Amino acid sequence: MKNIFRKLFAISALSFAFISCEDEQDLFFLQPEADFEILSPNSGDAVELSPSTPTNPGLSLTWTEADFGTVTEVTYSIEIDKNGEEFDTPYVVTSTTNTFATISSADLNTAVLAVGLTPFSQEGIDVRIKATIGTGTNESFSNTIVYLVTAYSTDLPKLFVIGNFLNASGYGADWTPANTLPALAASGFGQTNFEGFVFMNVGSPEFKLLPTNTSFEGDYGDNGDFAGILLQNEEQNIQLSSSGFYRIEANTSTLTYSVQPTNWAITGSATPLGWPDNGIQDQDMTYNPTTKKWQITIQLTAGGNEFKFRANDSWNLNFGDDGGDGILDYGGGNLSVPSSGNYLIELDLSNPRNYTWSATLQ
Repeated sequence: MKNIFRKLFAISALSFAFISCEDEQDLFFLQPEADFEILSPNSGDAVELSPSTPTNPGLSLTWTEADFGTVTEVTYSIEIDKNGEEFDTPYVVTSTTNTFATISSADLNTAVLAVGLTPFSQEGIDVRIKATIGTGTNESFSNTIVYLVTAYSTDLPKLFVIGNFLNASGYGADWTPANTLPALAASGFGQTNFEGFVFMNVGSPEFKLLPTNTSFEGDYGDNGDFAGILLQNEEQNIQLSSSGFYRIEANTSTLTYSVQPTNWAITGSATPLGWPDNGIQDQDMTYNPTTKKWQITIQLTAGGNEFKFRANDSWNLNFGDDGGDGILDYGGGNLSVPSSGNYLIELDLSNPRNYTWSATLQ
């Protein structure tokens, strides 16, 4: 009987050992965490990013190898977050199987803006490297360094125009913050002088100016005198007396604004009537609310003949092109077409401070 029990015990032990081996194979990836660290850059190093050099290195990292005690390939992910945010929502800049990585200025700029850095102000990001093997169940983190970055933005600050005219003018629902709101743009980052053009296709337009297109928080209106003074508390809607295509200017430092109705035309020696001297009329354009562009189909003459866009039959408000890049400048150089013919001319003032035109031969 003892021999029988010994044999049964031996068989059970072998079975348990076999099962244990299978379990170990299933759990082979549960290796201890690997210690590794960032070698460069040093904590406190800094970089100033520029839109003129997008491919320049913005952050070059090297680190020691993470050893998990296995031959399985290690994947390294460079994570960043705004300094002090404790990686609560880390941004993964890139991943690699090397122990080094270089992030371009453009990619780093995108990343640091995503974690909340302010453009044109030196601020810190926390940088760490996450090492993983296999399916990523086993992971380890390097030390954290602080990297100082001066980011940039190519987007101009904006004020958004909201009011009772939006639906009738093709912008969206009246008095409803949305991505489609028409906007005014400042002359540069940190500047407070805003301007833009807005079509208001209602008889008695009313509007306010919003710092964001998501809510009414911080909105600007009139102080009640309707003499061009802005107010943020107990303000009233800015009120106009007729529909039109308006140039709106606002300054959030001086708390002033102005609204000017505009009707646009093309004029010059390239047009059939020539320059507007001695009573010659401008060639009036028509606003297209679908394309949000002014347009005219007109015969133009090349060979040294030129033209410009101007508003209200006056040179007080006119556009040309100083750079030859299709971006219009107030009072800029004369325009021309490469060959004579019948052209569809379009003037696009819908993108504040980035006004363009086009000429399409018919």
